[in-house]
Amino acid sequence: MSHRFLGIAVALGCAVSGAAAPVPEPPPPNIVILYADDMGYGDLAVQNPGSRIPTPNLDRLAAEGTRFTDAHSSSGICTPSRYALLTGSYHWRKFHDIVQSFDPPVLAAAEVTLAELLKKNGYRTACIGKWHLGWDWDALRRPDAPARDPKTGESPEAFDWFLPVPGGPLAHGFDDYFGDDVPNFPPYAWIEDDRVLTPPTVPLALNGKPAEGGWEARPGPMAEGWDFQAVPGRLIEHTVEWIGRQRGAPGPFFLYVPFNAPHAPIVPDDRSVGLSKAGGYGDFVAQTDDHVGRILRALDGIGVARQTLVVFTSDNGPESYAYERVRARGHRSAGSWRGLKRDLYEGGHRVPFVVRWPGVVPAGVVSEALVSQIDLFATLAAAAGAPLPPRSAPDSYDLMPVWRDGAPSPRRTLVHNTVREVYALRHEQWVLIAAPSGTHTPVPEWYVKAENLPGPHGRPGELFDLSRDPGQRQNVYADHPEVVAELSEILNALRAGGQVR
Repeated sequence: MSHRFLGIAVALGCAVSGAAAPVPEPPPPNIVILYADDMGYGDLAVQNPGSRIPTPNLDRLAAEGTRFTDAHSSSGICTPSRYALLTGSYHWRKFHDIVQSFDPPVLAAAEVTLAELLKKNGYRTACIGKWHLGWDWDALRRPDAPARDPKTGESPEAFDWFLPVPGGPLAHGFDDYFGDDVPNFPPYAWIEDDRVLTPPTVPLALNGKPAEGGWEARPGPMAEGWDFQAVPGRLIEHTVEWIGRQRGAPGPFFLYVPFNAPHAPIVPDDRSVGLSKAGGYGDFVAQTDDHVGRILRALDGIGVARQTLVVFTSDNGPESYAYERVRARGHRSAGSWRGLKRDLYEGGHRVPFVVRWPGVVPAGVVSEALVSQIDLFATLAAAAGAPLPPRSAPDSYDLMPVWRDGAPSPRRTLVHNTVREVYALRHEQWVLIAAPSGTHTPVPEWYVKAENLPGPHGRPGELFDLSRDPGQRQNVYADHPEVVAELSEILNALRAGGQVR
């Protein structure tokens, strides 16, 4: 069943006395997507009354736009959510896991990305930050490259770092790229467009420890003197510089800023230490909020804020450190939702989601409409006046009427997935977890007791009514076999390639 039945107003050329003049469509806006990494629903202060982290810039963005409280990433981990956002397709139709170090691209040449669509329709496009969708690193591999060592990873001598790297952002619609690909994966070096700027000539070396958690840094080549703490600052500097270069340029732009924070390694800069009462992670979130503010001020500085549609969201829920943060710091990164990153429970994929488009998207509104990052493709295409190419964005809804007018969301159903063969289905107020548990990230025993979380239940799945039990504590799987059957049928149809709505 197609979701692209659009109501089209047709001017017939015959004036009707007293009829109101048609409201003109706004011109195509600049589009900026700010994509945090591992930031939870409750890390946005305006969404968490007990927050221990100040987020004044994100709170301002929410006050100037619409905040969606039932918004979801496609997956509970990085790569799949990024793929779904940029393609408008459920990631699980193709893959489940993240791109590992030096893995090839998950995006095929034939797949149309949001950047490609916007570029075709006159947009200048840039990606600055964490790509994590793969590159064709084998194109740089030397014929006599040593085999990868399981302990130290790839050797710095395995690649000719002066060759262009195919398969990255420039191959998928972006005019410009700047970043370090993945903050905790090699190569630890800056990449501009399709070139490694500083060859990574030494193996990974780590000194000291992060402000919270572990380094989580995979072994492999590193540019000499690489400073993990300095990475976010360089990224924001480049972002502000890129925005400055758009002053007076003809036509709109699309800027995709996938932050590498507050993902591990958690290394807030010296200026940010102590900004929060939630430890090193809280300081890293506060630093990210400051970077959002710098981007908003840069848009103000070139006079385009009112012509720019800004979306802020995150790729999945918070990392496992969030459990101890509750006990040690009194801060709930997932808010009141159950679960964390990787989990099928709401905390794994219910994420911050704020939209600002002055004069089009209402300010100061809080919406409970069901929305997904998968829907950004069709929605932003509609905002840009860009027709969707055939067979592109198969799972994406145009939510512009929801954003602009507060109309009911056309999305009633959403599939949640992180791990292969483990799925959940949201349909209206119901969540069916088609597995004995929605937990993948281990839950400490002290937290289970403190939160009075239910234990094993002996049933093949779980069913929750979010309208009555938003915390997903009461498994009513045995009480509603008819709902289980209906949702199972919908999930099976979707997994088989259908478009059940």
